[in-house]
Formats: sequence, C-alpha cells, structure tokens
Amino acid sequence: MSRTLMWLEAASASKVVAEQLAQNGGVLAAIAAALAETPAPVVVTCARGSSDHAAGYLKFLLETRAGTLVASLPPSVASIYETLPRIGDGVCVAISQSGRSTDLLSTVEAMQRDKVRVIAMVNDADSPLAAMADFVVPLHAGVERSVAATKSYIATLFAGLHLTSVLAPATLPSSLLAALPQQLDQAWALDWTPLIDALADARGLYVIGRGAGLAVAAEAALKFKETCALHAEAFSAAEVRHGPMALFDADLPLLVFRQDDAAADSIDALVDIAVGQGCRVFVTGRARAGATALPVIDAPAIVQPLLQIQSFYRAANDLALRRGLDPDNPPLLRKVTVTV
Repeated sequence: MSRTLMWLEAASASKVVAEQLAQNGGVLAAIAAALAETPAPVVVTCARGSSDHAAGYLKFLLETRAGTLVASLPPSVASIYETLPRIGDGVCVAISQSGRSTDLLSTVEAMQRDKVRVIAMVNDADSPLAAMADFVVPLHAGVERSVAATKSYIATLFAGLHLTSVLAPATLPSSLLAALPQQLDQAWALDWTPLIDALADARGLYVIGRGAGLAVAAEAALKFKETCALHAEAFSAAEVRHGPMALFDADLPLLVFRQDDAAADSIDALVDIAVGQGCRVFVTGRARAGATALPVIDAPAIVQPLLQIQSFYRAANDLALRRGLDPDNPPLLRKVTVTV
C-alpha cells in the first residue's frame, strides 16, 4: 500500500513514546509533588475529537489505578454558556494537539480565574494553551501533517499512562512503560487484512470496547468516518445492550477491541450474541467461534489499547486507499479545528 502521510506518521509512534519517556520525567515529578501537597479530590478533562477520546483512557487510568474521580467538562460550558462547575482543589487536564482552539482556551481562562490548577497535555509547547497552564506535559509528537491524528493520539494515551504511573507507581511499573516503544513497532507490523477485505464495500459498522478499550473504540470509529467515509458508531460493550444491539444482523459488521482484563468475559458474551445474529465480527486477540480474531501483541491489558490502535491505524490507512480515498485529506476537514 502507498505510504501516505498518515502511514508515515502513525509508523513513528514508537519514537514519540520513547521521546516522552526520555524528556517528561521532570514535569511529571513536579505534578506528583504538587498533588501530594494538595491532593485533588476530582480531575476534570477538557478536550475535543481524538484528544477527548484519549481523555477517556486517562479517566479509566486515574479512576482504577489512582482512585481519583474524573469528569469530562465540555468546553462549551465555559465558552458559550459562560459558567464553570466548582471543583475546589481539583485539577483540570486540558488536552490538545495545537493548543489554539478558542473554546478550550476559554475554559482554561475560567479555571485560572477560579484558581484551579491546570495541566496541559499539548503537542505544541509554544501554544497559547501551554503558556496558560500551571504544568505543561509535551506530547513530543512533532509536526503532524495528515489531517488524521495518529501519532499524536498515541502520544496522548501514553502521556496519560506516564502521568498515572508517577501518581500511582505501585499499579504501573516502569518496566511496563519502557517496553512500549518496541511493542508499538511490533504492533505496526501486524496484518489486519481480513478486516480491510470485509469493510472494502461496507456502509457502516459498530466499534465496541469496554474499560480501557472504550477510548480506542471511539477513536477507531472517528477514523473510519474521516479517512474511510465509513459510518461507524462506538459503543461500550455494556451500553450496546441497551438498545443498539437491536440492529445486529448480517449487514452490520462489528470491530471489537478486547483486552485480557475483568471486562473480557462480558465482551466475549456480546461477541457470541452478535455471531448468533449473523453479524460479521472481528475481535482483537482471543478467537471466538464464528468471529475473526485480529492479531495482537502479547502485553498487559492496561497497555493493549495503545498497541491495538496502532495496528488499527495501519489497517485504516489501507482501507481508505482500498475505497479510493486519500486518508491525508478528508473532505470538509482541516488539521487545526477551531471551535467556540
């Protein structure tokens, strides 16, 4: 397949993660020290698009590993409705590639007026968002020219993982993070051709995840839309049972992001239902009767989402080309999206 910008940028994710490991230790230690002195009873995240999907992974990490409640704050609460929930000694994590979106900056300004501590996870360390934050966690993804965010998304997932490992080191050993650059390269080499073949002429699909995998399910659904002109809806493996599974039939493919954790049994049960309804189902990792298993890297469940979305990016690039599309230049979209 052609080496598009999307292909080249996604392939470099391992180098981005290695750079974060080498460069971000100091700022993460400073954040940990500040939170040890004044603990945060709640963390609010503020982001849009792929950055917001990455915020979902951070939410899962902080709630399950650090025991901290996390809520997503829509930027429009501050930018349009001109209000802000009171979070006291809480922390705002603002996530952005460009650090220039008007609504995000409005939220951070409101947080500053309320004396809320702000952590910016941002790719452009010279951006207005970085200048406003109390702590800046650079993503180190470098210039990303393809409209589809790939390496910067994985960089944001890793930034959340790295931060959580510093805040709750007993739950995330450093060896787990150190192994990721090599594992990302291995994940990039995996062959998901059966998925590409099945979706070459598809009109839509469900993308399913749960727990740590829900954030990458949402990201994959977005990439199907913007690079492949393929309508995809992301659902939790639990929430899809509350109505959406009524559409299960032979015309609805499913891509299921499965990790080997406490949610695995519920995901397997859902796969069995979908297969029984005639759906063509693709599952990352463990094979189920009637479903197609997509190869994955053997790694702890908490990092599997980073590796699985890396394999997905290569498949999405190739699927876009198979469908006669340019994944670098989706219609109506541009790299920096400014919302109010």
